[in-house]
This record gives sequence, structure tokens and C-alpha cells, in this order.
Amino acid sequence: MRITFGFIIIFIGCFISTEAATSNGNCKKNNIMNNLKNEPMFEKICEMKDKKSSNEQTVYMSELLMSKYPETCKNLIAILEKHHIKYSFIKGTKDIWCRDYMPVQTESGKFVQFKYDPSYLKGKKEWEDSRSDVKEVCRLNNIDATFSDINLDGGNVLICEGRAILSDRIFSENPNYEKDSLISELSKLLECEIIIIPAQNGDYTGHADGMVRFVNRKTILGNRLADEYKYWQKGMQNVLNDYNLTYIDVPFLTDMKDRKHPESAIGIYVNYLDVNNLIVVPVFGREEDKQAIDIIQKAFPDKIIETINYNEVAQEGGLLNCTTWVVNNK
Repeated sequence: MRITFGFIIIFIGCFISTEAATSNGNCKKNNIMNNLKNEPMFEKICEMKDKKSSNEQTVYMSELLMSKYPETCKNLIAILEKHHIKYSFIKGTKDIWCRDYMPVQTESGKFVQFKYDPSYLKGKKEWEDSRSDVKEVCRLNNIDATFSDINLDGGNVLICEGRAILSDRIFSENPNYEKDSLISELSKLLECEIIIIPAQNGDYTGHADGMVRFVNRKTILGNRLADEYKYWQKGMQNVLNDYNLTYIDVPFLTDMKDRKHPESAIGIYVNYLDVNNLIVVPVFGREEDKQAIDIIQKAFPDKIIETINYNEVAQEGGLLNCTTWVVNNK
């Protein structure tokens, strides 16, 4: 999910998983890429059952993240290695925003590959050329997924305990579907209840992961409501009432964009990386950093909180959730 301001796995055959073996947080880019370059991305499922706990997760990133932002990528890898989090790189991608074009994994472990044809990548050749071919990416990385003709970015899907949050951008991206039919089909594919929240007018992607995140089935973290536009406050309040959700305010910064980076995501704390017992939160060198960390730590008292300066990536329109694809190794 890019933002602005935002496998029990049942399948036939094998899927790719690589554990980063090095424990050196300052490992060199070439060593990392050479170790992973010629290895399969996922282990055979029979091997995984022997090696992994039922809830262990792996973080995947586009190979382009290392080639375009080597220092930031190495800093993120150092955090993952510090906490013994497995990671690997995805082949065949055309941009770093892998959350959006990779399959969505359901809580049962199934992978659903949605159509990746977002409206915000249309109108200019350079935008369209940056759109990854999802079928080719799945083929190159030996991923067995159920394909759907619904046009949906992974950054607009948040799943937790039988519920999924998506923004209403899903409707304009799928004009051939009736709203009720679309929600029904999504509920079947994602195997959960669908909750629709309003997209923000100023966010060209319309992704949910730049606005809110699940804490649990009944609680969400979100950008501080009092600082949001009135129409969004009202729309979100209706959702909170309809689904009996508790909303925890997280600060967000609106004054950190510059003329060179009009789509910058700097200032959005809720677009963090959540993997196993670790949450990696972006920080921006402001007093709000501590507020946001304290709120997230209180919401997740059993998790470790690490922070990272992710600004060189964020300036391009996305943060940690956008550039990582987390897989449950069930």
C-alpha cells in the first residue's frame, strides 16, 4: 500500500522461503543479495512444519528496495535480524510497494491474488510501466494463489480476527460490480466480514493502511480524529458505531511535505511493520514520535517496539507496511 500526505497454507507444490542467515546488522548489500539471489523463496511445506512454529511470520521485500534505498533497507534488515525475524526478497517486481501487488493472505493461509490495475497508475506511460505483472511475479516466486478479477491493492486490505477493513475506494475501482455483490464476493474470498471505511479525498491511492490499523477485532488505531476533515470524522464515527469499534487516536503530521515531494507519507505513524512479536514504527524527529510510540506500545503491551528513520522512502509516498509483505507460515 502506498499512501499519501499512505502459507495451515493449502496449495500444490512448493513455495519459496529464505532465512537471512547473517547476524551482522551492518552486512553489506552485495552479501545480502548474493546469499538470496539463487535460492528459492519458500521452503517445502513439510520442511516448514518441522522448522517453524505455527505462528511464525516472514517479511518479504521487493529486490528494488535494496537497490534503490540500500542504507534504509539495511537498517530495516538489521532490526529484523536483531529480533530473529526471517526475511527475503521478491523477484520480478517493478516498484518497491510490494504490499499492493502481492497476494492477500487470509487467516486460513490461502493466498488471493487480486487484479492490480489501480487508477492512480494510469494516464502516464511511466506510471503504467511501473505496474508489476502479478501473474509473472507469482510465477517467478513460485506462489500458488487464487486469482480474482476484483481490482484491489493489498494496501487497502487490513485483516484481523474474522474482519477486514477496506476503504470505499474499492467501489470506484470496480465500477462493473454492484456494491452488495462486490462486498459479498470479497467476504467469500477473504473469508471474513467486510468493513468499509471512507477514503480520504486527498489520498490518490485510497488505501486503508495510511489511516487505520487493527489492534484486535474490536479495536483500531487511527490518525487522530480531531485533526481529520469533518466529512472523514463523520464517516468514521458511523463505522465505529455500526461495528462497535473502539478507536485509539495516534498523532500524525501534516506539515512535513515539501514541493519536491508532494506525495510524501512522512508523518504517518500507523503505517508501521507488524511481524511476530515486533512492531517497527517510523519516526520523524518530532516530539510526536514519543507520543505515537507510547500509544502503540500501550495498544500492544506484549510486543517489542523498534523505530526507524524511513524518510527517504516515505518521501516517495509510502512507509513500512507499503514496502513489506508479511507471510504467516502456518
